[in-house]
Amino acid sequence: MNSITEKYTQIIKSKAKRFGFQNCGVSKAGFLEEEAQNLENWLKNDFHGEMKYMENHFDKRLDPRLLVEGSKSVISLSYNYFPEEKISTLENFKISKYAYAEDYHEVIKDILREMMEELQEEIGSFAFRVFVDSAPVLERSWAKKSGIGWVGKNANLITKQSGSFYFLAEIICDLELLPDHETTDHCGSCRKCIDACPTDAIVSDKIIDGSKCISYATIELKSEIPEFFKDRMEDWMFGCDICQDVCPWNRFAAPNFQAKFRPNDALKNFKKGEWKELTQEIFSEIFKKSPVKRTKFSGLIRNIEFLSRSEPLK
Repeated sequence: MNSITEKYTQIIKSKAKRFGFQNCGVSKAGFLEEEAQNLENWLKNDFHGEMKYMENHFDKRLDPRLLVEGSKSVISLSYNYFPEEKISTLENFKISKYAYAEDYHEVIKDILREMMEELQEEIGSFAFRVFVDSAPVLERSWAKKSGIGWVGKNANLITKQSGSFYFLAEIICDLELLPDHETTDHCGSCRKCIDACPTDAIVSDKIIDGSKCISYATIELKSEIPEFFKDRMEDWMFGCDICQDVCPWNRFAAPNFQAKFRPNDALKNFKKGEWKELTQEIFSEIFKKSPVKRTKFSGLIRNIEFLSRSEPLK
């Protein structure tokens, strides 16, 4: 590797840190051979449920050079979202921590756009695309290759220093950069996430039956929630954090400093009674910039009604 390659790599990593990213790692752009078979098997087993979009762009998911012509490097970044203040679950339905505040897609994309402008000013123009949980990119695979962390038994990317409560983003570019090395797996014989999952969605080490996942049922599923989930939802109305909450590595999770990720005040004051009386108007007001709007008012009401039916009689 020449000195320019090393220099550009160092500039990018320093810039990422300055813009608030927890970790930044680099992989050489190429075909993900091992993941190809894993993805094919996962789809064949119908573990994607109604997420039919996972069947699309199979080749692009496995080769970033089909997404950005002439690409040579995949830059993986992580951004902490662990909240300083958790929303009370007392007499309340639960919402995944990542959905407490503003939609991370937009927040992180805005940060990346600003960062890329500065980078191009410093090192000159280059071809790139940024991705934040969007487009057919196997982000955990690239983050793993770049050494950010390892894929845990719950299929989340885990980092020794900070656990797994972070978003992933990628920059696919035509710069030749210094690639990082993969880290080792530190799950060992631990089964906490597998044993804690109330729906047995973790089929085996690193393999998730998405169609059994509470996050899938409350967000991705557009039809009625199957009876299979009755009495297994543990009051989750949007997403689920169970497998992350029990992970021993998340004892190292520290609060984020992003003001846009602070919990919505309205969410902090709601209890089950208020949720059951939710109107379209209040939904639109509370979740105006939130990832919860993905499930739409009708979807959230469906979730709340399903949970209410599952509540034990007093």
